Amino acid sequence: MGREHRVRDIAVQAGLSETTVDRVLNGRAGVSARARRQVDQAVHDLDRQAAQIRLGGRTLVIDLVMQAPTRFSGSVRAALEAALPGLRPAVLRARFDLSETASAADVVATLDKLRKRGSQGVILKAPDEPEVVEAVDRLVAAGIPVVTLVTDLPSSQRLAYVGIDNRSAGATAAYFLAQWLGAEPGTVLVTLSRGSFRGEEEREMGFRSTLRRLAPGRAVVELAETDGLDTTIHGQALAALTADPAINAVYSIGGGNRAIVRAFADLDREYRCFVAHDLDADNLSLLRAGALSVVLHHDLPTDLHHACQHLLQAHHLLPAVRTPPSNLQPITPYNLPG
Repeated sequence: MGREHRVRDIAVQAGLSETTVDRVLNGRAGVSARARRQVDQAVHDLDRQAAQIRLGGRTLVIDLVMQAPTRFSGSVRAALEAALPGLRPAVLRARFDLSETASAADVVATLDKLRKRGSQGVILKAPDEPEVVEAVDRLVAAGIPVVTLVTDLPSSQRLAYVGIDNRSAGATAAYFLAQWLGAEPGTVLVTLSRGSFRGEEEREMGFRSTLRRLAPGRAVVELAETDGLDTTIHGQALAALTADPAINAVYSIGGGNRAIVRAFADLDREYRCFVAHDLDADNLSLLRAGALSVVLHHDLPTDLHHACQHLLQAHHLLPAVRTPPSNLQPITPYNLPG
């Protein structure tokens, strides 16, 4: 294991000492199971980024830190790894701290660990909580630039935000729902993973304000704090549908769409339209099955490329970078990408 990688590279990737890595690689005693798992994961990451490592030159090690369902964080991870080989003039290697249910305290602990261990940059998706903002500011004060992804921390000292204009995305969702529903009565089910994600809050604000203008009097029922997980959202969706027989449309801001579709099926209920975000594997399958009306998609590889460009600029390896919000692409069952 790991013989094609230098002990130093594995140690940096794993966040362990070279001595510990050497003991793991040589099968010596006195190493914890956790350390062995970290070395295994580090070698796996280096294998996946082998093309980037072979380029040589100055190397920056950056960290992707996310609290999101695996279906989305996995897509972001793949997009970042796809972006790495095309970046110049330095070589970027990525480490990952991905969690489905991390609390604000967990995120703070991760960021503080990176500050002490060292990093050349952090790409972050995290809730907009005061303690998270303070942890970001500590990173920046230590010379570690931070770029927020998908959801912003505007009161922090982060270098840049990369992603869509979330308020505009919510307004777009309201437009589609208003067109589909027309004058038909009914209630819209709106689901969020966490209200503390500013991006989701902005989507909801854009949605509600636009829906009030386009469809005055249209009722909205909100589900929040689901973490976007199927197991959590299914029960909440069942309860909401049972309590309100008028629900006949969905705007899913935070995901868990398989579970929402299943909740309608469990109650033998139909819906007129279903608007979701992000073209992950679940949503692609649901689109093909006709279970989603439209997915508001943006190009993750481009987002991650821009995030890395900002980090390179922070290290004075690129001129100043200005990136506009990502383009929003409405994807239906009739214009699925190849």
